[in-house]
Amino acid sequence: QVQLVESGGGLVQAGGSLRLSCAASGSAFSINAMGWYRQAPGKQRELVAVISSGGSTNYADSVKGRFTISRDNAKNAVYLQMNSLKPEDTAVYYCNANAKLLYLPGEYDWWGQGTQVTVSS
Repeated sequence: QVQLVESGGGLVQAGGSLRLSCAASGSAFSINAMGWYRQAPGKQRELVAVISSGGSTNYADSVKGRFTISRDNAKNAVYLQMNSLKPEDTAVYYCNANAKLLYLPGEYDWWGQGTQVTVSS
C-alpha cells in the first residue's frame, strides 16, 4: 500500500507563488513516475506536470515557464513550484504516483486527497 499526502495549497493573489509538496509513505513499494494533476469545478482532471524516476519532466502547455516539478527520491517526495499564478490556475491539485508493490506483479497508480489552490484576481 502507498499513501500520498499533499500540502502547500492556499489562497494567493494573481502573480503570486505557491509551493506544493507531496510525500509518499507505506511499505514494500518503489515509485516510478510522479506527477501533479488538477481539477477545476465542472472540468475534467488534467495533467499539470509529470517527472520520471530519472528526472525527465513534461508540462501542460498552460503552465510551461511558470511551474516547475521536482522530486526527492530519498524522501519519496514530489514538489510543484508555481510562479506567476493566474486565476485560471484555481483548482484542487492532486499528487499521483505510479508505484510497484514488492509483493504483487505489475504497477499501480496512487492518488493523494488533493489540496485547494485559489488564485484571486
